[in-house]
Amino acid sequence: MVQLIVGNKGKGKTKHLLEKVNTQVQESSGNIVYLDKSAKHMYELNNKVRLIDLSQYDLATSDEFIGFLYGVISQDHDLEQMYLDNFLNLARIEDQNDQIEAVIGKLDKMSEKFNVDFILSVGCNESDLAEGLKSKIIVSL
Repeated sequence: MVQLIVGNKGKGKTKHLLEKVNTQVQESSGNIVYLDKSAKHMYELNNKVRLIDLSQYDLATSDEFIGFLYGVISQDHDLEQMYLDNFLNLARIEDQNDQIEAVIGKLDKMSEKFNVDFILSVGCNESDLAEGLKSKIIVSL
């Protein structure tokens, strides 16, 4: 399953994402990974959550990003959830309308195949998303 937290920059998406991950880690029996563009939120995360700072990796395209996620999934068979903060930046998405739907479609397939849930914070308004993605929104700010 892929879930979205949407809203423009500065609306509090990261706060919602951090609250959700810290709540879920108490209920989860498997592993949880949090991907971010820096290690800035390291001390706000429960120590059972694995933080991956993507600025340490030279990912240039959304295909490289998807490949990176496959690598994370392949090395952890107990992985249940992945939280992606600032998704558009992490996934190297530039043309939101076309590319975002394609990348989230790939995440849907990964989620079904490997039984991993993805929770994304997406820096755009709900109205800017394609109709097919609106059903995935759990928080709109």
